[in-house]
Amino acid sequence: MPGVIVDCAIYRDGRRTEGPADFSDAIDQARNSGNAFLWIGLYEPTEDEFAQVTSEFGLHPLAVEDALRAHQRPKLEVYDDSLFLVLKPIQYEEGTTTVTTGELMIFIGDCFVVTVRHGEANPLGAVRERLEHTPDVLQHGPTAVMYAVSDAVVDHYLEVADALHTDLDALEAEVFTPDAGVGGGSAGRIYAFKRKVLEFRRATAPLTEPMARLAGATVPFVHRHSQPFFRDVSDHLTRTNDHVDSLDRLLSDILSAHLAQMGVRQNDDMRKISAWAAMIAVPTMIAGIYGMNFTHMPELSQVWGYPAALAAMVIAILVLYRMFKRRGWL
Repeated sequence: MPGVIVDCAIYRDGRRTEGPADFSDAIDQARNSGNAFLWIGLYEPTEDEFAQVTSEFGLHPLAVEDALRAHQRPKLEVYDDSLFLVLKPIQYEEGTTTVTTGELMIFIGDCFVVTVRHGEANPLGAVRERLEHTPDVLQHGPTAVMYAVSDAVVDHYLEVADALHTDLDALEAEVFTPDAGVGGGSAGRIYAFKRKVLEFRRATAPLTEPMARLAGATVPFVHRHSQPFFRDVSDHLTRTNDHVDSLDRLLSDILSAHLAQMGVRQNDDMRKISAWAAMIAVPTMIAGIYGMNFTHMPELSQVWGYPAALAAMVIAILVLYRMFKRRGWL
């Protein structure tokens, strides 16, 4: 499976060693050595491609099904021969319109680690390279890989949260500019940003319980001294969730303030329209009265009747204009 296997290596005493090219022989060698483990990384395998891995490592069929479908919530499952952890890496670039989530599944057993990645978010090459430069961590076996991958994913969550906060500040400044409501669309941009935060929350919130389990009571196939490391990951995840909650609250407050601002502007517009309508109604009323053409009407036969009617219209308009201006309607 050359296109599916990203990397495959045996690690003995925290250091990468040369092993058989075939992972079936490699896992046998790791099991027989007693102080080594095999780490195989897969990228978007098909069912047929993953079948050989399943049989060689004895992976549970339910976990295999989840790894192939790649539409799972973050979770931790304990099986007889392996531990299964699902993570959702996040990819976000400032100024973009979407938050992209990938999926990362980790199987660990007594002497193996299988990572299955879906999507482009958070590739594992940098994690593997960093671990290979810290053999004192890698010598703790498969647990070290699970910790390092979880730590990398959660630390990237914090970076994404900071980037979202920066973009939210820019959106807030844009929404509350004096001419923000002229062109419209501010509510749509706020809602689109809220969708980003919701997608982010779907990746971070469900991971709280698995990290708490790894940091707390003893979980099979996890090194007994690893709890402090997973507690550190759990603390970072808590900070991330606090960031997400604050983002959501700020967006709700911005949307409410924007809608209130739009309501005030609409009231101002309605007052202006009402004021102009009132000023137009007075001359319209006078013109309507004198347009009824009755025979006996006052001032119809007077020379000054027409200019008097025009003067009455102008005076009425000026009085109304001054009154509305004083009250701030115009």
